[in-house]
Amino acid sequence: MSFFRRLAAQWVERYRRMSIQMVLSLSFTAVAAAGILLMGVSLVWRFTAASEELTAESSQRVLAQANLNLDSYLRRMMRISDTVYYRTIKNTDLAEGDLTGDLSLLYEENRDDLVSLAVFDGRGGLVSAVPLSAVKRDAAPEESDWFRSASRSMENLHFSTPHVQNIFDDPDYPYRWVVSLSRHVQLTRDGATESGVLLVDMSFSGVEQVCRDVTLGGGGYLYLIDKDGELIYHPRQQLIYTGLLEENNRAAASYRDGSHRERFQGLPRQVTVKTMGYTGWKLVGVAPARSWMDASLQPMLFGLTLLLFGIFLIAFLNYLISARISDPIRRLELSIRELDRDLGSVRIEEGGCYEVQRLSHAISAMVSTMRHLMDDIVRQEEQKRRSELEVLQSQINPHFLYNTLDSVIWMTESGQQQEAIRMVTSLARLFRISLSKGKSIIPLADELEHARHYMNIQQIRFKNKFTTEIQAGPGTEGLYTLKLIIQPLLENAIYHGCASAEDDGVIRVTAYREGEDLLIDVEDNGLGMRPELAASLLEEDRPEVRTGGSGIGVRNVHQRVSLTFGEGYGLTIFSEPDEGTLVRVRLPALTREEADRRQRGEVL
Repeated sequence: MSFFRRLAAQWVERYRRMSIQMVLSLSFTAVAAAGILLMGVSLVWRFTAASEELTAESSQRVLAQANLNLDSYLRRMMRISDTVYYRTIKNTDLAEGDLTGDLSLLYEENRDDLVSLAVFDGRGGLVSAVPLSAVKRDAAPEESDWFRSASRSMENLHFSTPHVQNIFDDPDYPYRWVVSLSRHVQLTRDGATESGVLLVDMSFSGVEQVCRDVTLGGGGYLYLIDKDGELIYHPRQQLIYTGLLEENNRAAASYRDGSHRERFQGLPRQVTVKTMGYTGWKLVGVAPARSWMDASLQPMLFGLTLLLFGIFLIAFLNYLISARISDPIRRLELSIRELDRDLGSVRIEEGGCYEVQRLSHAISAMVSTMRHLMDDIVRQEEQKRRSELEVLQSQINPHFLYNTLDSVIWMTESGQQQEAIRMVTSLARLFRISLSKGKSIIPLADELEHARHYMNIQQIRFKNKFTTEIQAGPGTEGLYTLKLIIQPLLENAIYHGCASAEDDGVIRVTAYREGEDLLIDVEDNGLGMRPELAASLLEEDRPEVRTGGSGIGVRNVHQRVSLTFGEGYGLTIFSEPDEGTLVRVRLPALTREEADRRQRGEVL
């Protein structure tokens, strides 16, 4: 969300910086381009929809042809079944004759499409079979699906899904795939009728050949399922059985005849379904979306070329027209821009349409008033800035003085005169340096001395729970700094760093020079904090954290330094949990002469 906010802010900023000529040109171009784009999208959408409809019609024609071929193949098998039943089985008494001869003749006539013909009695016993007649030892025909289906529904023909022929021993083709056509028949034995089952095992290669010859453009394919969604044929059937590929055949079984849009494995595609009348099988044609998208690619590219050319032409014409309209406003804007350079010599040009002339006249009247107000505003801002600095640097909390004097009373009553004298002496020097004869910029040595006296008082109060190291590096001699900037940092290190630590604390103050800058580091080995919390301590909208000391917050120090020396100077906080905190103050390396000039207000 923050990314979009930044992006929106950038566009708003760019819009504010645009000239009125550019705004007019872009606005007219955007309106025209939106109309052209809308028209182009509409045409592309209609062309894509038409391509999809053509793909659906083509798939339906292909499936209709495949249905005719499969229907012809299955009808031939059904005619063979009818011939065996009505011409052979019904005319043969099994007590007097045999079915093998007639079955053999039928098999020889259709051996390219048949694997075997077999007749079983109602208990699953083999009556006659060609060309295979040796039943496997573990075969149980009466438990097969084709046998049960024929026994349950005596008036219908039943087609099974593809399976390996497992009833007869076939030494030449032990794993031959077949589709079984079974039906209930009436066998005659000694003039009496009994139930039986006729089995016609069709070679699956016939069904496979019909489906394989079907081609769908654009990478499409066809597969065959039964009414329950079980695969009968698929061009990648082996990959599906091994789990390396998936197909949406279960969902396709519930589709009505016709074309449907679906999304499978994240990709859109068109599925066309055709149901075969006798078997209930369904032919399913799959056409990926790219099959009709590719057909519309060339018109889309041509339309895009025309769109870009039209937008370019409109943008050029709009630029010329907007330049004619906005030229007087642009000249007025150039005149106003001179106000930033020299208010006294600005000449407002009055020209253009009536509205622009009135605006130019009003601006001319405003300029004379602005000249008188500018000097007053500058003086007021300088006075306000000085007042803010004086208020910030004079914030001394009475609690610090109260606690220090209370400690002096306690030490005096307990006989610790030397410690009391030392505390009172440090307090007196602390306030002497704080006053500094009203100066806000003092020598670095005085500021470090002020820090030493402050730490002397705090070490007595906290009973030497921490030690202090204060040193100035080479090159800092004679440099000046803003006063009362180290004490708040030491106070923060004591109350938030070392006061709650279990081990003895160490607080170091190091002043050193880095190029044209003076750096003062205040470091402790206390509890520390998370880096993101340390970075937020200087934010203006964060509540100021107060301690029981002087009351000058760390952020106040940062604001004082920034107000005095500019945005490039101030505080930086580095901290890690359980590793301590380092606060770095960056100041300009001021000599005595530079400090005097800033004190007099010559350098702001």
